[in-house]
Amino acid sequence: MTTQYLEQYDATADADKFPLVYKWMWEEPLPFFKELREKRPILVTPVVTIISRFDDVTAVLNMPKIFTVELYLPKMGNGIYLMAHDDDALHTREKSMMQSLLNRDDLPDVRKLIAKLGNDILESANGSIEIVNEFCRMVPAGLVQDYFGLTGTDKKNLIEWSYWNQYNTFHNQPYDLIPADKKKYIEDQQTRVSKLLGIYIAELMARRTLAVKLENANLIRSLWYGLCKLVRTLMGKKNEALKDDIVTRMLRNHFPEAMELDFKRLGVNAGGLLIGAIETTSQAVAQVIQYLLQSPEWLSKAQAAAKLNDPAEFDAIVWEALRFVPISPYLFRKSASDYTVGMGTDYATKIPAGSIVLPATQSAMFDPRAFENPDEFNPHRNWYHYFHFGFGSHECLGLYVGMVMIPEMVRQVLLRNKVSATGPIDYKSGPFPEEYHLSWE
Repeated sequence: MTTQYLEQYDATADADKFPLVYKWMWEEPLPFFKELREKRPILVTPVVTIISRFDDVTAVLNMPKIFTVELYLPKMGNGIYLMAHDDDALHTREKSMMQSLLNRDDLPDVRKLIAKLGNDILESANGSIEIVNEFCRMVPAGLVQDYFGLTGTDKKNLIEWSYWNQYNTFHNQPYDLIPADKKKYIEDQQTRVSKLLGIYIAELMARRTLAVKLENANLIRSLWYGLCKLVRTLMGKKNEALKDDIVTRMLRNHFPEAMELDFKRLGVNAGGLLIGAIETTSQAVAQVIQYLLQSPEWLSKAQAAAKLNDPAEFDAIVWEALRFVPISPYLFRKSASDYTVGMGTDYATKIPAGSIVLPATQSAMFDPRAFENPDEFNPHRNWYHYFHFGFGSHECLGLYVGMVMIPEMVRQVLLRNKVSATGPIDYKSGPFPEEYHLSWE
């Protein structure tokens, strides 16, 4: 029997309509979205407009000048970072620069790094671990240090800086149903950690710039090591060899003046690598692990695939699992001008300028117009129809790093013998997994 969500919605007072819908999107997304796609593909609530069909979601996300990320601006230093820009010169220039530095030829080595980081943690856990804080956050923090090059600070600082920036930007928007005092607390936490992150990035870039200049000067070895040791001693840092990580690549490059990639802009992009890498990865990994542990048939197939030399079969299982448990059921945009979504259909809807629009990406991933038998678990689906890393010009900068990091982290856990959970993920009334206990033999 189909749940009559829309019947209940229509009978609800206007003030209570969006809170009801918000609850359904987070707690009962699949049946709710299914009814929307079939009966009301575009739902205009008193607070937001929800887009539920695949074609309309992709259309909205492909028009960044019309459906903008304006809501990012106050959360990202009023446009200091490229992801707060919509289809302009800065966004194109800096995203292209960062994508070139994140060389896809690195991916085999990145996967080996993730495997080592993950295996080392799990081997030292002696058969029992609180997976969120000791693994799901720690492994990407290790990647941030070892591959991105954000060294010289504790992993716990990196995790905290990522956490509060993610929380305030993506889960503390005007439509999020959070009490005013908690909203203020989240904002204050982001302000606090952003200051610390800014100080750290400035020091990191100065330290690395000196190292690169010394490297380029081709000084004799004794002077090189002597000066580096002196500088690090004065700055309270341990001896650190200059290696080929992303921050070093930034500073070794000589960008044309026209690219406007000065010291500050490079530092902003270095910080962006951190913010986008840790908490999103942690959530995806924890939720996929839980989903598979609760699905005996696919757990068995995933464990068998985890032992294969070629990771393709295993990775496909992970991405299909994430379709059922994505890190969010929607993205959010704000319309800069009037636009009619679904033009030429019987549900065409004019969305006025200034509207908050939620392209329901989880709904789109269950639309039978793009997914055959969408309710079935099928790891042989078209990768390009997934929205795991966003879509369009704001697709995740670290897409290809995430494509090896997330499944390899899950793989390392499922390689344990008879792994099981002692209880469900505890979100502690927040948006992110905070505690999840696993054990194995």
